[in-house]
Amino acid sequence: MDKTDPLPPSLIARFVGIVGERHALTEPGETAPYVTEPRGLFGGRTGLVLRPGSVEEVSRILRLATETGTAVVPQGGNTGLVGAQMPDRSGRQVVLSLSRLDRIRELDPLSNTVIAEAGVVLERLHEAADAADRLFPLSLASQGSCQIGGNLSSNAGGTAVLAYGNARELCLGVEVVLPTGEVLDDLRKLKKDNTGYDLKNLFVGAEGTLGVITTAVLKLFPKPKGREVAWAGVASPEVALALFGMAQDRAGPALTAFELIGATPLSFAEKHLPGAVKPLAGDWPWHVLMEVSSGRSGEDARNIVEEILAAGLEDGVVGDATIAASLAQASAFWKLRESLSDVQKPEGGSIKHDISVPVASIPAFIATAGKAVASVSPGARVACFGHMGDGNLHYNISQPVGADTETFLALYGAMNKAVYEVVRSFGGSISAEHGIGVVKRDVLAATAPLVALGLMRRVKAAFDPAGIMNPGKVI
Repeated sequence: MDKTDPLPPSLIARFVGIVGERHALTEPGETAPYVTEPRGLFGGRTGLVLRPGSVEEVSRILRLATETGTAVVPQGGNTGLVGAQMPDRSGRQVVLSLSRLDRIRELDPLSNTVIAEAGVVLERLHEAADAADRLFPLSLASQGSCQIGGNLSSNAGGTAVLAYGNARELCLGVEVVLPTGEVLDDLRKLKKDNTGYDLKNLFVGAEGTLGVITTAVLKLFPKPKGREVAWAGVASPEVALALFGMAQDRAGPALTAFELIGATPLSFAEKHLPGAVKPLAGDWPWHVLMEVSSGRSGEDARNIVEEILAAGLEDGVVGDATIAASLAQASAFWKLRESLSDVQKPEGGSIKHDISVPVASIPAFIATAGKAVASVSPGARVACFGHMGDGNLHYNISQPVGADTETFLALYGAMNKAVYEVVRSFGGSISAEHGIGVVKRDVLAATAPLVALGLMRRVKAAFDPAGIMNPGKVI
């Protein structure tokens, strides 16, 4: 079958027969939401979207896909930012939506575990954990629509990685359907298990290139009894780093978030986010959003935050600060932070970088990368913000004021190259939490150690010899 031909009707009929006509989409109007993504950069085409309702149906789909050499693109909530969930433009790749696999099979407060299917929306899992007086700490701006399967496949990070780790560290076990249709049942709730290779971590972060995660065992935590959120204005990334050290020393594991925010992205939020209110009266070149969660009491959390800020003010590290006076104000602080990606859109073209460097190198990275940006596009505006506590920065570049958007975006490759060279010089990563997908596939191939690339290709070939799983992504 020529790979340039559309999917044959007879093959479509075989796939449709597995899930039923009601759960198979073929009309362009029906498939449109599955072939466009948040940034509008990687629109694809597909002749078929399948929405299986069971692991058995996923197994039958992949078995047929391997038999017929049909490419399959797994998709969760379609919130990914690197194109990993998108079919190509050929129309021959089948989109496999996991949205109907949406049961929370078990929530065990004593074991502090939950077994959730891939299509469970993250916010719904938060609500279920909260109802059991537990916390599932993975926190993302897209949590109202992203799904657990996608979170695991992309090894999602978010604002709570500092205290709880990313998706990989929150996962104890998985159920995965392999390209052959075989089902790996590794849904164990064990925190200690040294019986051979840790197979689950081959699939977490693999972006659907090795198999389809259908269910996972995830960690829960006792719900904090007290939570305080503070906002501080600081003079530079260097003093923000000093404040982070003070916060770590005084709060320890109770420090659940430490976000660094530049003045430029914050000004975009103040301008474009409806109802936005400046947390501080003055203007500061950099800001810190800090959260402390106590397992003892609200008073304990408050005392810790006050001690951190008092020490920062006394040492001249903090210029000004405020502690949220209510849950509503704390939510408003976080809404400002979570809006920082979206509010760049009205400012014109934006060139994105999701990078990480060692925490101690953040100030030097910011200074060096700023010079590199200016060399590529004088006048470009650096919109830098991110998770200072774990070294992950969203180092985004907005076009100069009044510049032509297309002309600026034509610099995408040159800007990426300049910024990534700085990232590598500090021993950092070109992808901290968004994944590789299509966007960074060629960069990974050009920069990863040859032995590492070779091992990745051998793993891919071993699991997916027919090459049907999300081809063209990652490697």
